[in-house]
Amino acid sequence: MSHALDAAALDQLFRTARTQNAFLDKPVPASLLQELYDLVKWGPTAANTTPARFVFVTSKEAKAKLAPALSEGNHDKTMAAPVTAIIGFDLDFHEKLPYLFPHTDAKAWFDGPQEGRHEAALRNGSLQGAYLILAARALGLDAGPMSGFDPAKVDEAFFAGTSIKSNFLVNLGYGDPAGLFPRLPRLSFDEAARIA
Repeated sequence: MSHALDAAALDQLFRTARTQNAFLDKPVPASLLQELYDLVKWGPTAANTTPARFVFVTSKEAKAKLAPALSEGNHDKTMAAPVTAIIGFDLDFHEKLPYLFPHTDAKAWFDGPQEGRHEAALRNGSLQGAYLILAARALGLDAGPMSGFDPAKVDEAFFAGTSIKSNFLVNLGYGDPAGLFPRLPRLSFDEAARIA
């Protein structure tokens, strides 16, 4: 049986973790990004579809390709972040199901036009993007997830000629507390949940 994480771990993952808007000038090594993915890949998805595809934007050249797609409010902080993860989803994820879900013909569930796979790809790819945020925090990184970009421009710059579409972006690195805004409230249990 699994055991509950201690309070310090829960704080790091949730209670004291913050969405970062500024990062220290400290690089994130490629080996840590590989370790990050190797945690993310174990998160559950429906029928092990694992449709998320990740691009870790780190070089000046790649940042220059990303820049025109960013909204004004996200431009400067993204250009300054050590890493920007593009969280995409592959509309042809089902092609890998004979390997990922071999005990039945799961690929046949998703054969047909790409439009019929969009919901499953988006839903499960979003799950994997959330796992990435938590895995990053678990490894001592800070995260700044965001929308505020032009998906068509990102797709053209990074996914042209593929079946991958962009979902959202996550800046990664070591957060600078000076860039934090006051913590915003959250809904209470009674406002957001019920036990039926």
